[in-house]
Amino acid sequence: MNIHCLMIALLAMSGPVFAADGLALLVTNPVGFWLIAVGVALLIAEAALPNYGVVGLGGIILCVIGAVILTNADVPVPLMIGLGLVSALLLIVLLIRALKTRPRQPVSGDAALLGSVTAVIALQDGNHHGWVQLEGERWQVASATPLRRGQAVRVIARKGLLLEVAPVDSQGV
Repeated sequence: MNIHCLMIALLAMSGPVFAADGLALLVTNPVGFWLIAVGVALLIAEAALPNYGVVGLGGIILCVIGAVILTNADVPVPLMIGLGLVSALLLIVLLIRALKTRPRQPVSGDAALLGSVTAVIALQDGNHHGWVQLEGERWQVASATPLRRGQAVRVIARKGLLLEVAPVDSQGV
């Protein structure tokens, strides 16, 4: 949904809404009401958008500013600011927990191949070249040291379709 269209629709609706007698008595300042409404909409949108809290933080700020504008003598301003700070703290804690659940290891490309350990399945042209099965594919490998069938090797580099490997026991693992 285009945000500009939404804002135009909200502004177009605000005239008739505030002309009603019942709502006009409840809301003394339409700017404060609309700030809170947009803030709540941003907090709801935070659940659906992959923006790591930017929209939610804006929603909290708008809700606090709108509440300060609409304040009465019954509700103290420090209480509203405190509730806003508690909401912001909760949002930050949830964002930190969400970011910790993200995968850290690469799952494709050279970064995923480098460091992988696999076994030699076949030898070719002497003892320094062979084949391995890695990530569902058969790769040709080369090693500076002699290889044997069934030996565990670690990928140390990739040059085109050839993987350079070293025996796992020589890596200290």
